[in-house]
Amino acid sequence: MFVKQRMSQPVITAYPEMSLQEALDLMHKEQIRRLPVVDKHGKMIGIVSERVLLKAYPSDATTLDKWELREKVHEIKIERLMTREVTTVTEDTPLEEAARIMIDQNISGMPVMRGDKLVGFITVDDIFKLFLEVLGAREPGVRVSVLAPRSRGVLYQITKAVFESGGDIRALGIFQGTSTDNGEIFFKVDGMEKDQLEKVIAPLVEKVVDVR
Repeated sequence: MFVKQRMSQPVITAYPEMSLQEALDLMHKEQIRRLPVVDKHGKMIGIVSERVLLKAYPSDATTLDKWELREKVHEIKIERLMTREVTTVTEDTPLEEAARIMIDQNISGMPVMRGDKLVGFITVDDIFKLFLEVLGAREPGVRVSVLAPRSRGVLYQITKAVFESGGDIRALGIFQGTSTDNGEIFFKVDGMEKDQLEKVIAPLVEKVVDVR
């Protein structure tokens, strides 16, 4: 799966002359936490986050009255606050690569580019929603986690046994196990009872970790 299949579009953007208050108001209205900043030609020139804007917001301890404070936050332009070095991805970037970049660089979202054109935005929330799908969080069935050896044909044996017992695997994932010799396999099965599924799977794996 690629970024273009999960990115948000069209992209809500800001312009460099926008005030701090205008940017915050726009974020709150659109329920977003970051804004790509574009010039008058639509070319992206930076990005600004809600965290940065709030950090620049005058303190409640200021001696300014509310009218002076309002004027002050409208004087601060996001051009002064935006980050100009922006990490981006393309539409055809695999989602796992986008997730790796965000983790490695400790960022929560990235603009998506087609050449020099801004076409979308991908966030950790988008990745998290996909994680829920992969794990079948909203699918019916019995949830099973097992430790299985990292040997050829093990996954085939497990899925074949489930199929032959009348089960339908609705979700499946393979994760790091307790050593380099095994892995934790997660799957969700519809059409089988908990006890029946555990009985079918147990002989094929090192350990049934959890069934519910």
